[in-house]
Amino acid sequence: MARRIDFYDDPDAPAPNSLVPSVNVIVTNTAGDLLMIRRTDNDNWAVPGGAIDLGESIPAAAVRETFEETGVMCEITGLVGTYSDPRHVILYTSNGEARQEFSIVLTARATGGQPTPSEESREVHWVPRDEVTSLPMDRSMRMRIEHYLAGTDTPYIG
Repeated sequence: MARRIDFYDDPDAPAPNSLVPSVNVIVTNTAGDLLMIRRTDNDNWAVPGGAIDLGESIPAAAVRETFEETGVMCEITGLVGTYSDPRHVILYTSNGEARQEFSIVLTARATGGQPTPSEESREVHWVPRDEVTSLPMDRSMRMRIEHYLAGTDTPYIG
């Protein structure tokens, strides 16, 4: 099975060979729970997201990726921040791509659908805010979620 391996400030990380604009989405329901997926490629928990396709806007990619990975429709409501740390390299074992982090993290509210696993998500759940950070996840995903939970008015730029 193809794997995703995250490296952070690791001398053993492969040299990046791509940079792909991507989006992650922190979707909440009326109770304030966060929509979380358990990834099939590394078994970590994360918020939905993925690459922005040519000809696609950032919000359109966010809505599409959320629906594809979770079965939940959403409406974009805001910006958490931008994440482009060159010390974070993501290796995809299926093709040897070593991607430098480049992600825009948005907020959204759920508008319909039911949490449903996909090829990219082994599990999909609404998780209470106070339980989210107890889930196993990559450090970069944890940082993004913690920035959201901090509730600052200024987006993170990094």
